[in-house]
Amino acid sequence: MIRRNAEQAILAGLKDTPVVLLVGARQTGKSTLIQSAGFQKGKRRFLTFDDASVLAAAKADPAGFLASYSEPLALDEVQRVPELFLALKASVDRNRVPGRYLLSGSANVLVLPRVADSLAGRMEVITLWPFSQGEMETASEGFVDAVFAPGMPRLKPMAKWDERAELQQRALRGGFPEVAARESAQRRKAWYGSYLTTILQRDVRDLSHIDDITAMPRLLSILAGRMGGLLNAADLSRSAGIPQSTLKRYLSLLEAIFLFHPLPAWSDNLGKRFVKMPKVVLTDTGLASYLLNIGPERLAGDSGLLGPLLENFVCMEVLKQAAWSATQPQLFHWRTHGQQEVDLVLEAGGRLVGIEVKASTNVTANDFKGLKAFAVENPKRLVRGIVLYGGREVLPFGENLVAMPISALWRLRK
Repeated sequence: MIRRNAEQAILAGLKDTPVVLLVGARQTGKSTLIQSAGFQKGKRRFLTFDDASVLAAAKADPAGFLASYSEPLALDEVQRVPELFLALKASVDRNRVPGRYLLSGSANVLVLPRVADSLAGRMEVITLWPFSQGEMETASEGFVDAVFAPGMPRLKPMAKWDERAELQQRALRGGFPEVAARESAQRRKAWYGSYLTTILQRDVRDLSHIDDITAMPRLLSILAGRMGGLLNAADLSRSAGIPQSTLKRYLSLLEAIFLFHPLPAWSDNLGKRFVKMPKVVLTDTGLASYLLNIGPERLAGDSGLLGPLLENFVCMEVLKQAAWSATQPQLFHWRTHGQQEVDLVLEAGGRLVGIEVKASTNVTANDFKGLKAFAVENPKRLVRGIVLYGGREVLPFGENLVAMPISALWRLRK
């Protein structure tokens, strides 16, 4: 079994917090992780609310359900029983012993009514994304911490390989565990089709009643086509044929089930005219490729597709690492009304790192234009400006400006 980098964060949470909640998209490996050996030392009982009988019992009498089992307890797919959280709160308030409950859910239960406040101060929430590239290679990834550290990041020498072709393959494959194990593109496509059907029929209906469920996959496909672009609600509403009020509800649902991740805009000065729209990011580029019917042949024939795909790929790899890094930065994008922009901004303790993503195998000084503008706006706070590109070398382009291969994301070690 591939070791998940989130495991240590979960174990740390169980040592000092009564409830730890592991959330993430369906089929990212949450159930497998909380049933693994690392969480069985106290003979933790595992129950899933995908079991109809267990679900019925918990809904009928949440408090009695909890009282009937010895602790520590692991409960899977808890978003299906929002009634359980008040019972958990009462139980925890009577006994604040750490590690009592390990929960997992395929939806962000904090968006459900009455849940967000019920376990405040009693629960730690950890997100499990699809596999990172380092997890699939059993490598200890240290990119996020390295780019905030002093000095030039260094990569170990590597055998010659086709960086661009390898990046395309990784982006098209994505990181869902089931897909990562499938060599055939046709079998991966079949899995994604079944996956989306399951998501819409189960998780979306669990969270909200939607009249026209067929609009959801269409909306997802439109979002996939806008990866790396600004989320303009009015334009998206026209393209999808969905009223804006309904569109906002649909987007919230897609975010709640971890298929869509709006990347917020960064600004340190509200008096300046910065673009405040978030950027469109999908949780997995393999899923995005399926929605857009992108394969190696189409990428070869349409050079405009690779850039947004790799930008989304990089954003998600950094987001995954941010969750378990020592630095734990927040992620943003930066864009002015004058069209100056930086694809990704990492902020931690007031310090900033800017990242631009280029699909090209070559890099020039002009590729740093946006980063230089960002540096002018934040001269004392910018630690480093980085262009991640499709080449193989680490190249300095000025003080605190560096070009690095996209593969540095999983080749920079802790």
